[in-house]
Amino acid sequence: MKRFFGLLKYFDWYLVINTILLMIFSLATLYSLQLNVNNPNYTVFHRQLIFVALGLVVFFLISSINYRTWGDFYKVIIIATLIIMAGVLFLGVTIRGTSGWVRFFGQTFQPVELAKIGLIIFLAKYFSIHGQNPKIFKKIGLAAIPVMALVLLVVRQPDLGSAMILFLTFLGLVFLLPLRKKHLLTILVIILVLSTVFWLFFLQDYQKDRLLTFVQPQRDPLGTGYNVTQAIVSVGSGRLFGRGLGLGSQSQLNFLPEQQTDFIFAVIAEELGFVGSGLLLLMFFSLFMRIFWIARATSDNFGQLFALGILIYLSLQTIVNIAMNMGMAPVTGIPLPLVSYGGSSLLSVLIGLGIVQSLYIKGRQSIFERSDS
Repeated sequence: MKRFFGLLKYFDWYLVINTILLMIFSLATLYSLQLNVNNPNYTVFHRQLIFVALGLVVFFLISSINYRTWGDFYKVIIIATLIIMAGVLFLGVTIRGTSGWVRFFGQTFQPVELAKIGLIIFLAKYFSIHGQNPKIFKKIGLAAIPVMALVLLVVRQPDLGSAMILFLTFLGLVFLLPLRKKHLLTILVIILVLSTVFWLFFLQDYQKDRLLTFVQPQRDPLGTGYNVTQAIVSVGSGRLFGRGLGLGSQSQLNFLPEQQTDFIFAVIAEELGFVGSGLLLLMFFSLFMRIFWIARATSDNFGQLFALGILIYLSLQTIVNIAMNMGMAPVTGIPLPLVSYGGSSLLSVLIGLGIVQSLYIKGRQSIFERSDS
């Protein structure tokens, strides 16, 4: 305990406060959903409050662990991740058509959220070892084997949104490597071929409908296009300053589906308008820039690649979720990091940020040690 309090002076409080502000934004929005309801039920708000408290404890605990420890076990982590995700297919609980949940002490948890962090740890360590290898293209091919296995397991749940995030995070880290132009062209061709194969053999009919609805929402306005249409109406009705907390007609009258999770940004845009949603985007941008700054400040390849991996993962989920709320991306069930309701996503994001915090702490300690010597 004394060691933990000793670490607090090395903390990046900018990162901590930015993270807490985003979670406060989430709690305020979830609370507002029950303000003008005849029989308000604050269960979701109270559960998220517990998730936030638990998540902060996990965040500070993870921050106190040397980030290099995770890299030392990168092979064990990816193998354990694959085993768990395979087990979910057989033992998972089905919620909203996806068998990607497990029941744990009476609570449900979505392992794929932790799998995203596990994959980033594996890739960061693997590429920190092989990133300068003359046969880097071959090494990328070997790394792609567990990545594609993980993506296929997630697609089989089926959870197309998470599978897409996993694959794009892998690509994002690959494009950070020193590759030749012919290698980049080869990767793009492979992506095109894989996309065609996924469309023909792996995507379910309803997933294809979602993608087609994204291109033309009016093709089924009361079916697959309903969610997108209501989200667009919610975002547009907020205008400049919004209708006010608890006064959004779309959210209060339940026209907008999945208000607490997939479409929470539409609720924020309706209630707080362009100003409120713009403030939320500014907080996300601030968080991303801080992670990028921490990555740039370290000379350790694993730490730098891990922080950049977290940056890619969080920015992808944020962009996809907000674009989904504005009708600019297909509905894929991607949560808005730190804001959407749900313990699985929140805890996983805080674990990732905790490791980034540890990276910053070790850098600060090294500076003070050098100055003391």
